[in-house]
This record gives sequence, C-alpha cells and structure tokens, in this order.
Amino acid sequence: MLDLAIRGGTIITAADRYTAEIGVLEGRIISIAADVGKARTEIDATGLWIMPGGVDGHVHFAQPTSDGSVMADDFASGTRAAAAGGTTTVLPFAQQIKGRSLRSCVEDYRAKAIGQCYVDIALHLIVTDPTPTVLGQELPALVADGYTSFKVFMTYDDLMLDDGQMLAVFETAQREGALVMVHAEGHDAIRHMTRKLESAGRTEPYWHAEAHHRIAEREATHRAIAHAELIDVPIVIVHVSGPEPLEQIKWARARGRTVYAETCPQYIQLTADDLKGFNMDFEGAKYVCSPPPRDAASQEAIWQGLADGSFDIFSSDHAPFRMNGLQNTGKDTPRARTSFKWVPNGLPGVETRLQILFSEGVSKGRISAERFVALTSTNPAKLYGLYPRKGSITIGGDADLVLWDPAARTTIRQANLHHGADYTPYEGMEVIGVPLHTLLRGQMIASNGQVTGRLGAGEIMSREPSGLK
Repeated sequence: MLDLAIRGGTIITAADRYTAEIGVLEGRIISIAADVGKARTEIDATGLWIMPGGVDGHVHFAQPTSDGSVMADDFASGTRAAAAGGTTTVLPFAQQIKGRSLRSCVEDYRAKAIGQCYVDIALHLIVTDPTPTVLGQELPALVADGYTSFKVFMTYDDLMLDDGQMLAVFETAQREGALVMVHAEGHDAIRHMTRKLESAGRTEPYWHAEAHHRIAEREATHRAIAHAELIDVPIVIVHVSGPEPLEQIKWARARGRTVYAETCPQYIQLTADDLKGFNMDFEGAKYVCSPPPRDAASQEAIWQGLADGSFDIFSSDHAPFRMNGLQNTGKDTPRARTSFKWVPNGLPGVETRLQILFSEGVSKGRISAERFVALTSTNPAKLYGLYPRKGSITIGGDADLVLWDPAARTTIRQANLHHGADYTPYEGMEVIGVPLHTLLRGQMIASNGQVTGRLGAGEIMSREPSGLK
C-alpha cells in the first residue's frame, strides 16, 4: 500500500500539464497514473495545480560579515520561510574567510545546518582567498565531495578577487568540472562613484543605486565572460538587474560560450525610486541590495528575458537583515546613517519568491506555468546537479511537491511571514496564486500559511556536476 496518494489535481512540469494521480512510498514518487490505488493517506487536490517544490539556487543564511552586521536568518528560520513559500530545496553559501582554510570554513558552516533545516539544502562555496593550497588541494577535494559550484565576487573589499585570482579559480573549475557563479560589479567604478557622491553630500540610501551603476555591472559582466572564454569554463552571472548585463550574456552565447543567467524578484518588482524611502529618508535602506533595482524599462527587459529563455533561473538572493538589529547589527546603525556605503546589502525574499513571479508572470500572462516551473525549480535543480531527484515530478524522484491554488488572492504582509527579518520589501503587494500545501519527500511541511514540518527533517545533500545544457 502507498504511503500517500494525491488525487484530482493538475500536474504542471517544465514541459507538460496533465491530470493524473501521484503515488508516494517512502518519500519517493513511485507511480503517476489515472488511479494509483490505495494509500494510507490521501490528499484531494481538485482545483489545484501540483508542481515540483521550488528550488531556490541562491540564498544567504547565517553568513559571516565584516562590518558587525548579523544576518536575520539562520538555517532554522530561513528554511522555515522557504517551506511556507512552497520551496523545498535551498542552496546557501559556505563562505571562506580570508586567511583561513576553505575546508575548515565549509565544515564550520555545515555544522550550523545539521539538525536545523525544515527543507533540504545543498551548499555552494564562496572563494575569497585562492591560495595554492585552496586551488590545488581543497577545491578539488570539495568538488569530489559534491560541492560542485562556487561563487566569486568582483566587488566588496572582504570578498572580491582580482582578475588574476579569478582566472586561477576559473582554471580550477575547468579542470575539476565545477561551475562558477559570478557577482559581476566593477569594484573600482563603484568606489569612484561612491567617493564622488559622498563629496557632494549625497549620502542617503538612494545614492547606493547611483554608486552601483548599471555601467559597472555591464563592464564586470563582460570582463567575467572574457575570463571564462579565455579559460573555456561555464559560468553563471547571478542577480542580473537589467538589459545592459543581459546584452553581454546574449553576445557571449551568440559566440558559442556557455553563460547562464539568473535574476531575482527585486528586479521585476522594485525600482531605484524605492530607495528614496518616504522623502529621501533612511526608510530607503530597506531596499539596499547589489546590484540595486533599476527602473521600469529595466523591469520590462527582465520580463522579456524571462519569457524568451534568456534567463535560466529565478532565485531570491535572500540576504536578510533586520532594520533594527540589537547592538547595531541591522541596517539602521549610526555609521549607516552617515553614508549609504555602510548599509548592509540584501533583502529578504525566500518566502515570497514564488508568489511574486507567479502573480506578476503567470497570472498576468507574461510567462506560462511551465516556464514558471522551469525557472523556479527544474532549471536550478539541473544547473546545480540535483535533478531529477529535485525539480521534477517523475518516477523515482523525491516527492517534493507544492499544491498551488492559481486563483487565490492574498496580500503580502510582514506579520504573516516566517523569516527572521523585521520587514518585507513587498509589504502590501497583492498577489494572485498561493502555495496551499508544501510536501517534502511526501510529508506535509507547510499548509495554509502555517509551517507544520519538523525542524531537522531537511537533509544536507551532495551534488553532481551541472546538468543544464
């Protein structure tokens, strides 16, 4: 007898939609048929869409910072929010601290996650100090252990690599069959613009968007692509904010290069004007992230890319800070009020990612439901070596499912969210489409806006190399 049968729903995958029942045994899907037979537990999904659980390929939980700020989410609160939003797998980052062994940083970060997750996780790496030992010993061993992707930064004093270091990391990735994610913003351009704005007395949060200029993002994207072409390694340009970097990605693809593109909710829903707050006041700090949101024309370019396949994945880049953290650990600190450059960068979004894209995309006819599944689940699972166990509704795959009401309406409110931040940048946004039930390996972990799963039920997974072709 089955453990679970889901009956009456419409199954939506990245390629198809059809009506069938789903049978689950020991956490895996073992049958998809008109009648899967008897089960100990049954769910009536009549009128609902059944989709693969969301796979968020880019989140930040409990990550160290260099300025005294503290991220608002640890693994428990971050994965709780993911479950409530219909996401069953997240990929946070084990960040190397400069001067320390990468392996030791990974082990310390992994230890924080053990027994603390409501959904499954897999770890990316962040390489900040590519010493010969890291490149020659630690990275190859970590890739062999299933950490098959790592991120590099082209800005931030405590994270960035210079061009020579990037090329060395790219060579290691090429040799080991790993995938490199790139935060592409030109550090020197940002530093120059910051000095110029501060000298003119333009220090409010709004000016962050001017300092992190779209030209700095375009230039860095082109430079990252050039380095990848020289080494012949695939890369992912993360959190693309507008047409300028996207044009560089399309240019590279036309030349036969393997360059993947990611974008995020802030680039379809927010603009730089949000950083003005109420009247160029500090409320704008709520929207400070990098790259920053741009303008309405950039939003349209992002939508076009989501529809036409230019973007491969849609992630949250969840990087939460409280506005009012204890002992000046949040966004609102005395130093942050002196200049935008001291405001911690990042927005909460892991819980609202699916609803925003569904409401603005599927419900408004900008993208199909199948494309929604591809962007938010199937493609990230393939790109980061988790498919078909994740991101699919297929025999043998994990029964990670979200039962979605495509017609339900709700309003995003901080009071109803489960993350650790004390605000949402999407407060008051009305959305169409609601994740009614979230299942992890056949077990209900969230239902009707409440998390019902067990802390510690989430597993830490190793991964295969990228499978998105």
